[in-house]
Amino acid sequence: MDSQRKMTTLRNAARTFVLLLVASLAAVPAAAASYLWEVSSLTNRAYLFGTVHAGKASWYPLPQAVEDAFRDAKVLVVEADITDAAAMNKSAAAMMYTPPASLKTHIPAEEYARFAMLLPRYGLPEDQVVQMKPFMAVSLLVFTEWARMGYLPNFGVDAYLINKAKGEKKPIVEIEGLDSQIRLMDSLSEKELQQLFKGTLDALQSGLTDEQVNGMVAAWQSGNPDGMLEVARRYNDKIPGAVQFEEKFIWSRHDSMLEKIDGYLNQSKDRHFIAVGALHLAGPRGLIEMLRKRGYVVRQL
Repeated sequence: MDSQRKMTTLRNAARTFVLLLVASLAAVPAAAASYLWEVSSLTNRAYLFGTVHAGKASWYPLPQAVEDAFRDAKVLVVEADITDAAAMNKSAAAMMYTPPASLKTHIPAEEYARFAMLLPRYGLPEDQVVQMKPFMAVSLLVFTEWARMGYLPNFGVDAYLINKAKGEKKPIVEIEGLDSQIRLMDSLSEKELQQLFKGTLDALQSGLTDEQVNGMVAAWQSGNPDGMLEVARRYNDKIPGAVQFEEKFIWSRHDSMLEKIDGYLNQSKDRHFIAVGALHLAGPRGLIEMLRKRGYVVRQL
C-alpha cells in the first residue's frame, strides 16, 4: 500500500507539473512579427521594411528577421539618403526664409507667440529658428520632442540601415530623393502651412504628440500596421487639416513608389531591401495592399 500510495503521489505530481508547464507556455506571448514583409514576383523577391526616423541605441541590432533580410539583399532602397551632407544642406536652405522675410512675417502673431513660448522647453534660441519656414520650424519642435522622450535622430532606423550598407559597401538607391521631398514641402500653400503650424503646436501642447510617438513606436516594435494606422487616425480626428496633410505627404506618393518597386521585382536580378516610413505600409492604401492587388505574393516575416 505504501508503494502504491507513493506511485499515485508521483503520478499526481507529474500530472500537476505537466499542467503547470502547459499553462506557463500558454502564458508566454508568441514572438511579435517584425515590421517586415517579403514580396515575391515570378522572377525575384524583395523585402519591404517600415521604419521610424528616430530611435534608441538599444534597438540595435534589429530583430533577427530584419538583419537576415538585410544580409540577403544586394541593394538598400531608402526614401532619401539622409547621410548625404550636401543634399541635406540644400534641403535645409530651401526651408529657410531670406531676410527680411521670416517666420514672424508668415505666421499669425498669436501662433508665433505660442511657438516662441515652447522654445525654452527644448533649449532652442529664438534667433536660431526665426528664419525657418513653418514646415521646418514645427518639424524641429516635433523631432526635439521625440528626443526629449528618448528617441534620437542619430539612432533612427533609416540612419542605421544606411550606415550599415555603407560599411558593407552595399549599393544605396533613393526611391524618391531629397529634391522630390523638398518640392513636396514647397507645394504647400500659405494657408496649409499656417494650418499645419497651428495643428502641430496644438498637438505638442495637449500631449497628443507624445501619445502619437508612443503609439507609433509600439506598433512598429510589434509589427502591427493596423495599430500604426489607428495612431494616425486618432491624431487626424483631433487636429484640423491633418487628414489633408497625410493625404499629400503619405498616400499621394505611393503610385510613383510602386512603379519603382515593380522595377526592382521584374527588371532587376538583384534582391532589394526597401525601407520607407512605417505608415507607408499600413492600411488599404498602403504599399503592402497595393502590391497584393497587383498580384504579388506578400507575407510578413
